[in-house]
Amino acid sequence: MSFSRRALLRLSGAAALGSSLGPPTELAGEDLPLPAPLAALKPMTAGIPTISLEEHRARLVGAQRLMAEAGLEAIAVGPGTSLTYFTGAEWGLSERFLGFVLTREGDPAWVTPAFEKQRALEQIRMGTDVRAWEEDESPYDLVASILRDRKVVGGRLGIEETMPFAFADGIAKAAPTLRLESATPVTAGCRMIKDSHEVALMRRAGQITVSAHRAVFASLKEGMTQSQVSALSAQAHRRLGVPGGSLVLFGANAAFPHGTKNPRPLRAGDVVLIDGGGSFLGYKSDITRTGIFGAPPTPRQREVWELVRKAQEAAFRAARPGVECQAVDAAARKVITDGGFGPAYKSFTHRLGHGIGMDGHEWTYLVRGNSTKLRPGMCFSNEPGVYLPGEMGIRHEDVMTVTEDAVESLTKWSGSPEDPAVI
Repeated sequence: MSFSRRALLRLSGAAALGSSLGPPTELAGEDLPLPAPLAALKPMTAGIPTISLEEHRARLVGAQRLMAEAGLEAIAVGPGTSLTYFTGAEWGLSERFLGFVLTREGDPAWVTPAFEKQRALEQIRMGTDVRAWEEDESPYDLVASILRDRKVVGGRLGIEETMPFAFADGIAKAAPTLRLESATPVTAGCRMIKDSHEVALMRRAGQITVSAHRAVFASLKEGMTQSQVSALSAQAHRRLGVPGGSLVLFGANAAFPHGTKNPRPLRAGDVVLIDGGGSFLGYKSDITRTGIFGAPPTPRQREVWELVRKAQEAAFRAARPGVECQAVDAAARKVITDGGFGPAYKSFTHRLGHGIGMDGHEWTYLVRGNSTKLRPGMCFSNEPGVYLPGEMGIRHEDVMTVTEDAVESLTKWSGSPEDPAVI
């Protein structure tokens, strides 16, 4: 099997997690054989079912329980991940409102553009109250009518956090007796806590990405560009059965955690940082592996690599149910500071980690100032790094989940600078 260099480079634009790598213009026209490590990859998607209708129903019941605890009479949810999380429906965001209203009791009620109603009904599996608006009508009046019909005429209406202002403003004007507030205590309150099925999906997503990273590291050749290697990552994920890809950084460019507009080709002795993930049945992975290409690590490279690894271990040991999020960040940051690369954000320039699930970044965050306490089912990236401008950047990243009495890593940690992507 082969594919053209032009096709390879097209893949990288969509695959790269950072948008700052610049246009891939250096190669075109010739065929580039698929590297043997990628050609050997097979799909890893069998054996885990998708989220069922019953699970979606249970999520809505959980949302209604949290609505009562938060003092919200109802929530309104538009297109986006929360819509899919609660109902399984997938709908692209546009200027036309589609969404559902959920009150403390009963099924969700839906609002849809009239000309899209049949398409919407293909995805609406819960709730028979579906109200359609014509192009010269207001969808927000329909939201207000749902609330009136369900006896919600006062109190607090929660708005899902990613809903555009234009939608929220339209609802506010159509239902002026309600006070609009954030629905995050409900939506994030549900989504932050993963059940065993969700964790299984995320574990598989992580295993797929580590397999992709390993194949990509084994395919590196001197002179390759960051765009080419990003494209290999996209191809590796596809061969493993999922969409995905990676941000790839070489040498001193790895000191920019999210990339640079001035990449250069790969050289022996370079740090190679590959940060990427895929999506398996709607659940994301986010794994970073950093290795040294084509030469033994220098003492300085090994020192920093091992220090970052110790910081990751310290965070893992610190994370337990009941521990504050900021304490986990502090545990990793102390190792790096004590190792001579502090204080604070001087070399470890970002928070330790982010929540992850159906979105690559979601509530809550392992960062100074976040006193939220860890609870079983929460999932986070654990990604300390040291970034030395003009020299190198080292980051190790895995996803961990909080269990009843400890924390579990969903993938094996980095092996060594020579072989970082162990499986």
